[in-house]
Amino acid sequence: MNATIKKIEDAQIIRKNVPFRVGDTVKVSLRIKEGEKERIQVYEGVVTGIQNNGAKMRFTVRKISYGVGVEKTFYFQSPMIKDVKTVRAGKVRRAKLFYLRGKLNKKDARIQESKRGIQVPAEGALETVQTAGAETAPVEAPAVVAEAPKVEAPKAAKKEKA
Repeated sequence: MNATIKKIEDAQIIRKNVPFRVGDTVKVSLRIKEGEKERIQVYEGVVTGIQNNGAKMRFTVRKISYGVGVEKTFYFQSPMIKDVKTVRAGKVRRAKLFYLRGKLNKKDARIQESKRGIQVPAEGALETVQTAGAETAPVEAPAVVAEAPKVEAPKAAKKEKA
């Protein structure tokens, strides 16, 4: 790719990390303008595909609304998207979930939950939480030498009985 185009696209990036994968259930908060007013509308569904990456990345979300399947494609770097939250991590073995289009009821379109859990992107460096007034002091290690013969004594007694 041309270096000039790459610089321009990198300047357009609003969000660095993607907090979801294909198969995850997400809530996309959209800014909707109605006249002079602006409101937030939440669109919740399953991510059925992710296309491209970087500034051009877009993802498709599918939900079932009143018995009708609705798919909507969003540009991830769009300023109209306020937030994307992962509700449930899904376990799938495909990059595009086109097979969900034929399944209109929730039981058929169910995706198994993943064990990886929901990953919340960190805003800054990790901070350690300390209680007020608690000071960290070096802790002395307990004497292990006195306990070692007690552990070995029962083993020797078992061998003598046998």
